[in-house]
Amino acid sequence: MPTEAAAILVFLLTYLAMALGGIPGLRLDRAGAALAGAAAMVACGALSLEEAYRAIDLGTITLLLGVMIVVASLRLSGVFESACTWVAVRARRPIVLLAAVVLVCGLCSAFLVNDAVCLVLTPLVCELTARLERPPVPYLLAVAMAANVGSVATITGNPQNIIIGSVSGISYDRFAAHLAPVAGFGLLIVLALLVAVFHREFWSRDLLRTQARTGAPAEAAADRPGVVKSVVVTLAMMAAFFAGWPPAAVAISAGAVMLITRRIESRKLYAQIDWPLLAMFAGLFIVVAGLEKWVISARADVLIGVMRLDRVATLSAVAVVLSNLVSNVPAVLVLRPFVAALPDPTRAWLALAMASTLAGNLTLVGSIANLIVASGAASRGVKLGFWTYLKVGVPVTLLTVLVGILWL
Repeated sequence: MPTEAAAILVFLLTYLAMALGGIPGLRLDRAGAALAGAAAMVACGALSLEEAYRAIDLGTITLLLGVMIVVASLRLSGVFESACTWVAVRARRPIVLLAAVVLVCGLCSAFLVNDAVCLVLTPLVCELTARLERPPVPYLLAVAMAANVGSVATITGNPQNIIIGSVSGISYDRFAAHLAPVAGFGLLIVLALLVAVFHREFWSRDLLRTQARTGAPAEAAADRPGVVKSVVVTLAMMAAFFAGWPPAAVAISAGAVMLITRRIESRKLYAQIDWPLLAMFAGLFIVVAGLEKWVISARADVLIGVMRLDRVATLSAVAVVLSNLVSNVPAVLVLRPFVAALPDPTRAWLALAMASTLAGNLTLVGSIANLIVASGAASRGVKLGFWTYLKVGVPVTLLTVLVGILWL
């Protein structure tokens, strides 16, 4: 009993830190809190060191690391800058520019980790809107919301989908077949609501400045051989995913190919990787394993019956609420043992992936992707306000989750 109580206490403290973004009074972020919680689970006897090692899903860590390296290579070679230049040259009206931002961000986030996509595209969109003399806020909202919605489509779209893909055994193509249509409808909803809320910007007949749309330097600055290599490797990686090859092996192999280059030093690629996120994953795997061993395993059937998690609507609602309390990755990890015990786990895994991801659009602090966009904008003097985000985020979340429930 003391060990069970200790496991519960460690879990609650760790997830409180996840909800607060750290521990007040200490310079400890989410990654540090997760690692401290993992160490506490071992120290209190809830898990042995060997059990803690086994709790870490290395497939998830490997897949995420490989995709991060691929995104870093795309960024450093200038692929994203070239794409933004292409959009700037061809978009003639604000609504066309908005549609292009939603489409580019949604498609990139469907196959690459959405957090990394937001990290790359936020400064580019800030620069683009400044050059075209347009208000940046609606376009930055498009980056955040399209990244969240687009990432629903595939296993490699975001960290929580990577976890679900690894533990559920659902194939890449089957996952995409079920959730890509939800992402497609969701992107249309994002576009429509942004146009409706910011109607003065998008219902006008203003033309974008011709001079600002031409002669942009980004395309000239791109490393053309690097662009070609990065695009080819990325497309090959995506094809291998759909061909049914093990995603983790494919992603880390693609990352290794990206590292073999004469133009970009490896350390520059390493600097683009979110190492704290990988550390947080490892820590949370251990923390949840401790709770599962001492608390959830013996009570899973009772809790599932009480909460009616076998219903897609109920599971989705729980995922949305929990994702906004502690963030979507911790929410998925704590719901994992319950979903695995459901009568139709495949449908439940898909519902959890859908709801936990789309929940990120509810508020500005609903997902790491949102915070990346807000932080990147603030560093360039653009304020993305909480209430400004909320008036679009709430209807986007409610409508997209409803579409997901009805589709599944």
